[in-house]
Amino acid sequence: MSHFDKLLEAGHIQPPRFLKNNIIYEVITGSIAYGTNIDNVSDFDMYGVCIPLKEMIFPHLAGEILGFGRQIQRFEQYIQHHVSSGNKSYDLTYMSIVKYFQLCMENNPNMVDTLFVPENCVTHMNAIGSMIRENRRHFLHKGSYYKFSGYAHSQLHKMSSNKREGKRKEIHDEFGFDVKFAMHLVRLSYEAEMILSEHNLDLQRHSEHLKAIRRGEIKEEDIRLWFSAKEKYLEELFAKSTLRDTPDYDFLKELLLNCLEHHFGNLDKAIVREDKYRVASLQISEILRSVGL
Repeated sequence: MSHFDKLLEAGHIQPPRFLKNNIIYEVITGSIAYGTNIDNVSDFDMYGVCIPLKEMIFPHLAGEILGFGRQIQRFEQYIQHHVSSGNKSYDLTYMSIVKYFQLCMENNPNMVDTLFVPENCVTHMNAIGSMIRENRRHFLHKGSYYKFSGYAHSQLHKMSSNKREGKRKEIHDEFGFDVKFAMHLVRLSYEAEMILSEHNLDLQRHSEHLKAIRRGEIKEEDIRLWFSAKEKYLEELFAKSTLRDTPDYDFLKELLLNCLEHHFGNLDKAIVREDKYRVASLQISEILRSVGL
């Protein structure tokens, strides 16, 4: 039974009705997935992927005309924070497969991480979820460098900020800087390096270094020096990386459609697949016309 099902059965959450039977992939992320959980707290960051009702994905099947009259409510995600169950607390995010594919294709770091969590952090996966996970490396491209770098710089800025409340203020007061933000700064840099050099991702490879940072064993100045050197290295690595430059849009679109067909059955009435030979013929004709032939 997935964590979602357990929480639903216990009455701790009230999600949209369709969600219960349509979750295809559920994982634990956060410190458990990164191997950096050093304080034994029972907090779980859960991410899941679901397939909404067919009419939500293809609203024209229900007679909707885009921009006219009553529009069908789209489902993008269901989020609940601080859901308590026994001695555990859950932060939940369950996302439409369409939005999930889009964010993964954009190499959003949080979404990329869900594709590469260790096997023991996958709490539910059906055949469709398996299709996605087996093809996870197809989502990676060099645009990840900009995404991960942007997230890393955000962590760098927050690392020394005094604007903290609650536990984050306690962390800052104890160590003189926020060691959690420092840890994520280093983690994101390591992840960018692995993606560019190996076209793959191991979330726990550098867990000992990350835990040392979280325990306050590494000074802020040393972390800044490490990051400065790593940034220069990543710039060089980006220039020579053989990772594809942009998303493999055609492959990912076909994968998404295959996932939807596996769930709904034949989609002939929902979509029109372009004939690649016809498209190529039209492109050739357009080129010939452009040169006056």
